[in-house]
Amino acid sequence: MALGESSQLAEDTLRERLVGARWILGAAALGLGGAVWTDALDPSVAFVIGALVAGAALLPARKRPVAAALARFSGEPKPVRTEERLPALVRALPDPALLLDARGTVLAANLSAVGLLASVRVGDPVSFAMRVPEVLEAIRASAADGVARRIEFAERVPIDRWLRADIVPIRPGPARDGAPTEAVLLGFVDLTPQRRVEQMRVDFIANASHELRTPLASLSGFIETLQGPARNDANARERFLKIMGEQARRMSRLIDDLLSLSRIELNAHLRPEAEIDLVSVISHVRDALGPLGRERGVEIAFEHPQPPVNVRGDRDELIRVFENLVENALKYGGAGGRVEIAIAREGGDAVVSVRDYGPGIAPEHVPRLTERFYRVDTAHSREQGGTGLGLAIVKHIVARHRGKLGIESVPGEGSTFSVRLSATLPADHKGK
Repeated sequence: MALGESSQLAEDTLRERLVGARWILGAAALGLGGAVWTDALDPSVAFVIGALVAGAALLPARKRPVAAALARFSGEPKPVRTEERLPALVRALPDPALLLDARGTVLAANLSAVGLLASVRVGDPVSFAMRVPEVLEAIRASAADGVARRIEFAERVPIDRWLRADIVPIRPGPARDGAPTEAVLLGFVDLTPQRRVEQMRVDFIANASHELRTPLASLSGFIETLQGPARNDANARERFLKIMGEQARRMSRLIDDLLSLSRIELNAHLRPEAEIDLVSVISHVRDALGPLGRERGVEIAFEHPQPPVNVRGDRDELIRVFENLVENALKYGGAGGRVEIAIAREGGDAVVSVRDYGPGIAPEHVPRLTERFYRVDTAHSREQGGTGLGLAIVKHIVARHRGKLGIESVPGEGSTFSVRLSATLPADHKGK
């Protein structure tokens, strides 16, 4: 028999017994009355006993105590009171949230809120943990008039971040105008990623426009000069045409890099599955950039374990990654006269490092090196033909290969750029 059916049967049985008890008690009351009538019992004593018996007989057979007893017997949990439910719900929310009373005292805080507001404490006023006047005023206003509010604000300490505060008053019982506010729910939404993406988009458009406008302005100026004052000047024409060719190539590289970024981002969710030998890829890059190294008087050293060192990837994209890293080392770190490329196995990973012995990079620049159009030295980068997109392309390609890009640099000692990829066994070693 199911638990519900047995509970109902027991309750019906108890109710029947209570009804039977009423008849017995009623009969006893009549018997007392008869005893008084026949002078068998003192009238005053009979009156007291009869009143007690009649009161017991008239008690209703209420269902609630029976149901409660059965609930205790069956092990059913006790109902949770409303004042206990709200803090529990707030603590279960995934986003930062605080439960406040009408005066702004913190009644409950979840773990996300503690992570956001480190000084928040239950029992303290919310103003102890949050010192944003707009939010505090909105909490007071919502507690007074019962109207929900939404406030966006920025914080600069300890880091720059943008947040949205949602203030929702909570009233007891059905919602009605004029009902007092019992509590206030204060929730937070982190807008920082969204704002940063918007800022990056604005910066990207501005930087791309600037990078394209500069060579276009140079080309337009030289064309006007060749059509005017330098029309018959052969020396000026040769000099200007050389500069125009350099500017046109720079613009072409910039457009190629932008298109490459677009293609990589379009396929970022698709991990390449071809088996590629890193030793072969690095050897190709070294041979391709050998003339540039000799031109600048820089030796390119390459150290690797016994081939092959295989990874899952796209050969052309991996060549692009290491060409960018080695070319940067030759152009910006070639003052040391040596660039070292090394492949090492670390557990199940293959790590390719490119080290130079140049001037190095200041620590404040390192976290931003992979941003689009970010340059440590803008003038020197443009002199070297850089577009400001090389490391951004490297970062996106490595991310598509589910790898990691590492950057270490000490001013005056040089820089090391490393790429970590999951290694695979070559075909002739599988199954051995």
